[in-house]
Amino acid sequence: MQAQSRKRSRRASFRRRGRPVCRGVRGATTVEGTSRELILTATAELLERMVQANGIETEDIASAIFTTSPDLTAEYPALAARLMGWRDVALLCGHEMAVPGGLERCVRILLHWNTTLPASDVEHVYIHGASNLRPDREELDQLRRQLERKTR
Repeated sequence: MQAQSRKRSRRASFRRRGRPVCRGVRGATTVEGTSRELILTATAELLERMVQANGIETEDIASAIFTTSPDLTAEYPALAARLMGWRDVALLCGHEMAVPGGLERCVRILLHWNTTLPASDVEHVYIHGASNLRPDREELDQLRRQLERKTR
C-alpha cells in the first residue's frame, strides 16, 4: 500500500514539474456520403477542430488512430492528415466494430498527444451526427447500475 502511495506521489510531482505526458484526444464526426472527397473533407474538419480546441502542435502528436464505420471504404481517413502536412506522425486506420444500431458513416479519431495539460483539461470533439457519442458521466453511472442489476 505504501509503495502505491509513493508511485502516485512521484507521478504527481512529475506532472507538476511541467514535463509532457501522452494524452488521448478523442473526436468523431459523420460524413454526408461515402465518397472519397466527403471522407477526406469530414476528417480534415474534425482534425482541425481537435487541434484548435486543444492548441495542439503537429510535432507534439505521437500517433493517431483513425477508424470508420464499415460503410466507409472509399478512402483512408488518415490521408486527410497527410494532406494537412502530418508527414512525421505515425497514422493507422481501421474499421469500428459492426455493432447493431451503431452510427453509420462515422469517422473516429484518437490522437496520442504529448502535453503538460492534465487529462481533465483535454477537449474531446464530437461534431455533426456524432455529437451524441460521448455520454456524460451521469449517463455512464446510470448504465453501470442497470447492468449491475441485470447480472444479479
